[in-house]
Amino acid sequence: MLVEPGGGGVDMQRDAIRSAEGECGFNAFSGQHGPRIAATPRGCKRLNLSPEINSMAGSEEGMSINRVGTIDDRVRVKTVLVSVFDKTGLEPLVRGLLAALPAPVILSTGGTFTALEKIIGSSAGPLRQVSDYTGQPETQGGLVKTLDFKIYLGLLTETHNPAHQADLARTGALPIDLVVSNLYPFERAIAEPGATMEDARGNIDIGGPCMVRAAAKNFHRVAVLTDPTDYPALLAEIAADGCTRLATRYRLAQKAFRLIARYDAAIAEHLAATPFDASATYRVLAGGER
Repeated sequence: MLVEPGGGGVDMQRDAIRSAEGECGFNAFSGQHGPRIAATPRGCKRLNLSPEINSMAGSEEGMSINRVGTIDDRVRVKTVLVSVFDKTGLEPLVRGLLAALPAPVILSTGGTFTALEKIIGSSAGPLRQVSDYTGQPETQGGLVKTLDFKIYLGLLTETHNPAHQADLARTGALPIDLVVSNLYPFERAIAEPGATMEDARGNIDIGGPCMVRAAAKNFHRVAVLTDPTDYPALLAEIAADGCTRLATRYRLAQKAFRLIARYDAAIAEHLAATPFDASATYRVLAGGER
């Protein structure tokens, strides 16, 4: 489907755009003025939008959606956020990054930070606890570690957006260029004999999926690794000149969203299929006092 700039009026163009989004599963708007779509999903045609349509995007119900018009192919890796449950391949990845990058900052949490200390050394300059970086200690049980404003500024801000750059400067946040993350093993936990609802609930990852989604959404700038089998290829790409490429970031984002979709589906299916007898797991109080 091709929408000619200015052709057919605003309403007809909007209908065409909605149709294309429904057929192709992607947001057809891109950029502030004129056709700025850098990559088009297979089987979907490029849409050329009039400036009037671009300026109206997402505004029907007062919702403000940021539109990106300029992005970089090559993004130099300076700051890396690492928070993984499965530590397969972590040591060669981190050693390779340290060899390829002149002065990286590696942010990490909890058990991952401990593992990285053993790899890098506790006095190594590149490694920083997320809690030290954000100024907020981890919540008991590790419930809240990476869910912080400075982290998400680093994940979602755009290189060519002056307001975003001002936010980074104002808060002292670093733009995060690479995220390495995988999720709590929910399906493995519920497969254990005698697994309770609390075992299932405790293995529902919150921070990991949020971080992965944010990084994948901002594939314009951020690369996200969710599968250790992808470590060597990305490391080789970074070793060439210290940068990731747009095509690689987009491919990794696709994989990241598939992971999140499967993860959420597994949780939803388990809850739907499991009768909930609260008294079998919990001491249930009458409540209502707080």
